[in-house]
Amino acid sequence: MIESLRSQRFWKDFDWPLFAAAFLLSIISITEIYSSTLTLQSENYFLRQMAWVGVGVVCLFIVAALDYHAICEHIPWLYLMAVLVLLYTLVFGTTVAGSQSWIAFGPARFQPSEFVKMVVVLALARYFSDLRSNRYMNFAQIVKAGIICGVPTLLVALQPDLGTALTYVPALVVGLFIRGVRPAAVVSLILIFVLVLPVAWFFLKDYQKDRILTFAHPERDPLGRGYHVIQSKIAIGSGGLLGKGLFKGSQNQLGFLPERHTDFIFSVVGEELGFLGVIVSLGLLVFIVFRLIDNARTARDNLGLFIAMGMVGIYFFHIVVNVGMVIGFMPITGIPLPFLSYGGSSVLTAFVALGLVISVRRCRYVN
Repeated sequence: MIESLRSQRFWKDFDWPLFAAAFLLSIISITEIYSSTLTLQSENYFLRQMAWVGVGVVCLFIVAALDYHAICEHIPWLYLMAVLVLLYTLVFGTTVAGSQSWIAFGPARFQPSEFVKMVVVLALARYFSDLRSNRYMNFAQIVKAGIICGVPTLLVALQPDLGTALTYVPALVVGLFIRGVRPAAVVSLILIFVLVLPVAWFFLKDYQKDRILTFAHPERDPLGRGYHVIQSKIAIGSGGLLGKGLFKGSQNQLGFLPERHTDFIFSVVGEELGFLGVIVSLGLLVFIVFRLIDNARTARDNLGLFIAMGMVGIYFFHIVVNVGMVIGFMPITGIPLPFLSYGGSSVLTAFVALGLVISVRRCRYVN
């Protein structure tokens, strides 16, 4: 790894445009987190975010210097460790916001379910790439892929953290689509989903039901469950073309917008930087997604293809759900916006994901 970092070829093959897009988003993130926590200066959220971004960048270069094949050789053990950590979290984890999804080490906390996403992507990528090159997957193969993704998904959902659990599924869906599933199987899966969906309502927690009902009718509880999305819409709508200016957003600075440095950071961007800031932020996120697709297209083998496209599925899902949430098009799920939302676990995971894809890019010409 050290030799790889020192080699001239590493720096030549490194995906600098992808890294630059992520770094620019991180700068926007740190700036808006500072703005959204001015009244909470004793917490120093923006300094913590700067530290996590710095660690994330280091992790990106380390992972990018590794051969993704070597990483995937150890994926059975990594997957087993991931499941054990999730089980440990279920029993001994720290509860935050009603979800027992954190492990504490003194004052520091981290969310294992964020890091497990990468393990799930790698496990699915190795499984799909090892399958024989038939045109379509058979039923048993689809079930095995579902189990690989389903075990950690279930453990995270039991914390309960349904929002994070759902972020595992896109990697499975993208992998099945690329690997090939018979049209009849696709129709059957859709029918099963439609039939199970009404039944699933009875297994949801009360707060999860409230989120869905609030999404449909936020005005039913404007000072309670509907408060988040109403204030978010006001913040984004009041930004106009160029925004109110940094540190001048009324919904942000006066504390009307809840969770403004985490789940609703995009609302702060809309209010203070306006439509222009929204377009720039979304443009960078979209550029990252398309750059990942391009790296998948040039991957040297199916393993690299499935790794890169698995990351595409996860990033795309995060972006659509978070942005849809803050503008009232999606229920509030607590899914962070990559590189923008505050949080060490999500920041590190986002940079490690890019490191894996850059590793795929670097190895594309290796014999």
